[in-house]
Amino acid sequence: MKRISKDKYYLNIAFAVCKRSNCLKRHYGAVIVKDDVIVATGYNGSPRGEENCCDVGFCNRLSVPSNYGDYSGCHSVHAEQNALLATDRSKLIGATLYLAGEEYLEDMIYDVGFVYKRMDKCVPCPICKRMIDNAGIARVVGELNE
Repeated sequence: MKRISKDKYYLNIAFAVCKRSNCLKRHYGAVIVKDDVIVATGYNGSPRGEENCCDVGFCNRLSVPSNYGDYSGCHSVHAEQNALLATDRSKLIGATLYLAGEEYLEDMIYDVGFVYKRMDKCVPCPICKRMIDNAGIARVVGELNE
């Protein structure tokens, strides 16, 4: 029997977490692991107490081309940020952050709603990267290299 690697295992968990996202354009899930224990998870979406894009059925950025690092007009909190906020720094130092996601296929809107495709690679935005570094996270895994 061949077992999946730990990286694939935690990336699959991050992908499951992304399914909680309330963003219409992209779903991201983050899982922070230290000493083979999950210490925090997070997904992207509206700040607590605000309306969710999926409930309203509207996204300011849905048809805007992606511009890595420019999130003006988006009020969501990123998956990495939510995971970092969910625990204290002492649990983050030396940990690994796993990031997985899916994006909606612009050309594939059907009567059943949006169609999403799992992303091959996820990279933290510049702001999240600085927060991850400052938190003491040692490693970020956003794609499987097997």
